[in-house]
Amino acid sequence: MAKKWSVYIADAFAKELYGGNQAGVVILGEEEEFPQDSLMCRIAGELRHSETAFVKSKGMGFEIRYFTPAGEVDLCGHATIGAFEVMKQEGMIELGKFPLKTRAQELFIDVESQGVWMDMASPREGDTFSDQEAAKLYEAYGLAPRAGVDLKGYGPEGICRLQPKIVSTGLSDIMLPVADSGELQRAVQDDSLVCALSEQYQVVGVHMFCMSTRPGILAECRNFAPLYDIPEESATGTSNGALTWYLYGYGAVETGQESVFLQGETMGRPSCIKSRLLFSQGESLRKEKEKPLVRIGGEARISLKGELTYEE
Repeated sequence: MAKKWSVYIADAFAKELYGGNQAGVVILGEEEEFPQDSLMCRIAGELRHSETAFVKSKGMGFEIRYFTPAGEVDLCGHATIGAFEVMKQEGMIELGKFPLKTRAQELFIDVESQGVWMDMASPREGDTFSDQEAAKLYEAYGLAPRAGVDLKGYGPEGICRLQPKIVSTGLSDIMLPVADSGELQRAVQDDSLVCALSEQYQVVGVHMFCMSTRPGILAECRNFAPLYDIPEESATGTSNGALTWYLYGYGAVETGQESVFLQGETMGRPSCIKSRLLFSQGESLRKEKEKPLVRIGGEARISLKGELTYEE
């Protein structure tokens, strides 16, 4: 028996077509179960984008599963933004707030006229790397080995050292600071070495960034996940959610503030990812009982629409 699904390509975190990060979006029927994992993986490979979101209604909300050409991941920011923008633009949903079930956790999505905001999973910090471990990370990108990068204007002495660190707001990435945008652009990844390091530290990949000198931009970023067949990605919601929490720890992000991250320039697909760090009852996050919430926001454009047919 043939099954038919609506399928889209969405340019997430882009204000214009063919910018941002493309994601596949497959809309399942209201009462339909997810296809077999192997089929979803093959569909993701056929669409040939870093992630494809498979979406189905669930009560008053939705459930999404995310597949790369290599396998399933727990959460994907740009595919979520893309999926809800597709449903909004296609008249499948109205503006409002929707619960969303993912493998990472249950989240809430705000669909607004000027974009979509999504909750990230609760921030979790992993290891800070030793000087020797950090040096290997920089060497994997052809950069001079070091322990970290000095950030001026922050810390009790007016300067602090940003150190590589594992952070997650749904997916674990290594936050890797570099000195400036010039060094960010010069980085060249050793795919096999970064795959090995990703396996060693049990992370999806590396989120490289520098603090920006451009007005209105907090940081400029590049994201690498070769272990998942993604040599570089032009926009990553979960990684910039993790970066928001990481920079908060250094005093570079204020609660309630909207931060903007620029990504994808080296790929010719400039992307604008926004974040907000919130907390319960409007009080300071530094109280132990408070639970932080990172939200990621952005827009998307539909660049391709079609129908996918599968013969069982």
